[in-house]
Amino acid sequence: MSANIPGFDASGALMGAAAGFAAVWIMDRVDWFAYEHEDAAARERTKTVRPGGMDPAHVAADRIARRAGVTLEPRDHNPAGLAMHYAIGVVPAAFYGGFRESVPQISAGHGALFGMAMFLGHDEVMNPLMGLAVKPNAYPWQAHGRGFIAHLAYGLALETLLRLTDPRVRH
Repeated sequence: MSANIPGFDASGALMGAAAGFAAVWIMDRVDWFAYEHEDAAARERTKTVRPGGMDPAHVAADRIARRAGVTLEPRDHNPAGLAMHYAIGVVPAAFYGGFRESVPQISAGHGALFGMAMFLGHDEVMNPLMGLAVKPNAYPWQAHGRGFIAHLAYGLALETLLRLTDPRVRH
């Protein structure tokens, strides 16, 4: 079944979305572990340079809520920001799953290339361009390293979960 997009598989997209949800959860575990073991000065610098002290997903959720006349409480850890964070990972994973069979290069490096592309494209380029984060050079190198490793885990988890759930693959 296709969504009128050549090479797009809707069932693969659904599987990608589900695997993406789990991959975001795994990415978060990796990120939080690294964050909690990071140098305290680097953690503090990251908090200080973030717009409003919030991660990009919470900044986006806060902006949308304010435009709708709603105040999110707390601003930095709320369900709307968490939902935005998961959506940012699930939507691309759905496209990944939808095009995985027709564009096999998308899964290069067992999903590692996709995870790296998400880190570079989203964290390092789009977040600052959209004002959801400050310029990359404002963050300590540890924040970039942590983000890179976490997104690598996201890509690897996404592909692994899709392979494990693909009925065409013998386990």
